[in-house]
Amino acid sequence: MSEIITPALVSLDEPLGTDKRAVIDALAARVAATGRASDGAALAADVWKREQTDETGLPGGIAIPHAKSPAVREATLAFARLTPGVDFGAPDGPADLVFLIAAPDTAAEEHLAVLSRLARAFMRDDFTAGLRAATSPDDVVALVQAAVSDEPTAAAAAAGAAAPGAAAADGAPAVATNLVVDGRPARIVAVTACATGIAHTFMAADALTAAGQKAGVDLVVEPQGSSGYKALPQSVIDDADAVIFAVDVDVRDQQRFAGKPVVRVPVKKGIEQPEQLIDEAVAAVGDPLAPRVSGNADTAAAARAEGGGSGVGSAVKRALLTGVSYMIPFVAGGGLLIALGFLMGGYAIALNHGDTGLSNAVYTLQNYALWNLPPEGLIYYLGAVAFQIGGLSFGFLVPALAGYIAYGLADRPGIAPGFVAGAVASFMGAGFLGGIVGGLLAGLAAWWLNSLDVPRWLRGLMPVVIIPLLGSIFASGLLLMVLGGPIAWLTQALNDWLSGLTGAGVIILGIILGLMMCFDLGGPVNKVAYAFATGNLAAGIAGDERYLQIMAAVMGAGMVPPLAMALASTVIDRKLFTEPERENGKAAWLLGAAFITEGAIPFAAADVFRVIPAMMVGGAVTGALSMAFAVTSKAPHGGVFVFFAIDNFWLWLVAIAAGTVVAAFAVVGLKRFARRRPVEPVSSGAEGVPSAVATA
Repeated sequence: MSEIITPALVSLDEPLGTDKRAVIDALAARVAATGRASDGAALAADVWKREQTDETGLPGGIAIPHAKSPAVREATLAFARLTPGVDFGAPDGPADLVFLIAAPDTAAEEHLAVLSRLARAFMRDDFTAGLRAATSPDDVVALVQAAVSDEPTAAAAAAGAAAPGAAAADGAPAVATNLVVDGRPARIVAVTACATGIAHTFMAADALTAAGQKAGVDLVVEPQGSSGYKALPQSVIDDADAVIFAVDVDVRDQQRFAGKPVVRVPVKKGIEQPEQLIDEAVAAVGDPLAPRVSGNADTAAAARAEGGGSGVGSAVKRALLTGVSYMIPFVAGGGLLIALGFLMGGYAIALNHGDTGLSNAVYTLQNYALWNLPPEGLIYYLGAVAFQIGGLSFGFLVPALAGYIAYGLADRPGIAPGFVAGAVASFMGAGFLGGIVGGLLAGLAAWWLNSLDVPRWLRGLMPVVIIPLLGSIFASGLLLMVLGGPIAWLTQALNDWLSGLTGAGVIILGIILGLMMCFDLGGPVNKVAYAFATGNLAAGIAGDERYLQIMAAVMGAGMVPPLAMALASTVIDRKLFTEPERENGKAAWLLGAAFITEGAIPFAAADVFRVIPAMMVGGAVTGALSMAFAVTSKAPHGGVFVFFAIDNFWLWLVAIAAGTVVAAFAVVGLKRFARRRPVEPVSSGAEGVPSAVATA
């Protein structure tokens, strides 16, 4: 790798203009003049576009305009020391030290790592003082090269950003009383990320780490830069009291932090106001109304189940959860629209219209319009519209599942091969099982192709042409020629088995589904049960009521945990719960009624071995009763608010109420009588070193 900066890229006390656009233009022209960019104007335009998104001035008289640009041939740094300084939007005034960071849009990982080390150097007073004292361009080059190649310093910075407990080292300042949680220093995890992932990301990480050490709190940072990132151990995240997201882009794998109080700000605030962010994060810990990280379909329980691992098993788990997470909006939106169609147009709207081979909904839409209504009237016509839109949304169920499983394994390059494999699975009649297999095959193929070391001229074609082509041929070809048939046979065999269930078999199925829905409150096991129900909902709407019964049992059982915890914490025995838990209990009434199982996560996180077993008992009761009552649901989500799509609605409410009461009294009983109590100390063999065992 060539030098990132040369004397020709350094300007010391030369007039480059009176505003930041002129300075950017001048530095970009220097980069082009050295042959490191093909077009200085194009590079300046890309840097200016980034500057307009978020000004790059930083406290201390520093500015770091930067961009990834196709005009850049190799990662480059241009530097200007300005007299007088130019305003780049910093809160404390103009900048006299300006670094233009230019990276290729296909920057190699080692280049990005070098630029990341340089960004960390910007936070060091000795580095900026040396730049201000430099007497020649060679002095600046030497300082920069030392900063980007100073491995011990970089390693130390990384360790400070990633090692838990750094703030507790000897000599750390005393912790302020407002930064203490449960009598110990607050534990905070943070994520930093900017649009380019080069400069602000790592500067914010270092600023937060330094502020955490100064304040005496236990703060761990995960910088998510362009050169990749090392995920924090899930155990560190689970133990954290709060989260800081100093980001300008989406947090990767955000579900790992689900349920945690969160402070979310632009990445520059992580650089400029790290102490304030720490104060806000600690204050959020005791505030039941503070914003929390939303897990959507994925939850903290799911993340804990993944264990933060990086092996094949963990990657597959994450991919499956990602697929189900992105599939759910298609299912929920489509299912509710179908239910609305039934409400407005009647169930006959799904039946065939005479001998036309079309459903009544399709026939209505093809032959009538708003200005030419069918004989049944406007409401019937709108019902046909809603039913058809819902049906088309349902058509994406398996392709979306497969596409986003592949995305979970290979990021964006996996989406196209995954969607194609999902469409093939639907064509083969392989259902959601085929979608899962196709998504995994497509994701693995895309991941492998994306990992190949190809020539630079081919690199730009990989994600848009080569990977979709070869990934689709591999995954979809295997499904069409080899795997699709056997999976379709297995799917049909499963359907036949379910259709043959009667009596006790139906109730046992309800118990199993109820246990699964409450086992991990939105985690992998919960999602398997939910995907099974929603994946076959279309078959239920087409006439197989057994699947509609499964949908009702799954939704009812999933409502039990938040409702049960609400009942236990706000009605049965408030004294057993903390004030934040009682506040969460009030919100859990609505969450449970709307079928948001994750509403019970705060309770389970605090007392997993008492809450989860109690919830499973209640879920099993509801699942069994719902199946025994033959309740059916044509809607996949919505809880009591989709009453119009649920047959035997009142019996369904009885099943939910029974499970809720059982689970609530079970958790209260466990909290009262299954307390942790210390056992008498037993000598471990060394005088004065006792051993204690806690029993539940």
